[in-house]
Amino acid sequence: MTLRSSLTLAVLIAGLAVPAFADGDAEKGEKVFNKCKACHMVGPDAKNRVGPELTDVIDRPIGSVEGFKYSDAFMEKNAEGFVWTTENLHSYLADPKGFIPGNKMSFAGLKKPEEVDDVIAYLQTFQ
Repeated sequence: MTLRSSLTLAVLIAGLAVPAFADGDAEKGEKVFNKCKACHMVGPDAKNRVGPELTDVIDRPIGSVEGFKYSDAFMEKNAEGFVWTTENLHSYLADPKGFIPGNKMSFAGLKKPEEVDDVIAYLQTFQ
């Protein structure tokens, strides 16, 4: 194998190792996340508030943050093996009560799909 083909292979492998990000804009998502900050924190020093901290939320099982008391609806989903994929987060953030009836989140949801995409992109920066 030549040096050139070795470098090409290394670049391709490195590209595969980068996590896929939502179609949204993380910078815009940080601003939209201001709507969430009253109840949620995200980042290295995040703690539970009225809602659980959201660091590493992508692909995390629902209802799994230690020390947070979840609704029965979330715990039932946890028992079913529900995971916060980007698709599930998108549906939930758009309509929390409709997507998981009986949950405790009082937020009505983000009505603009691009805002949902942006918030998910922002959350992905904390994976």
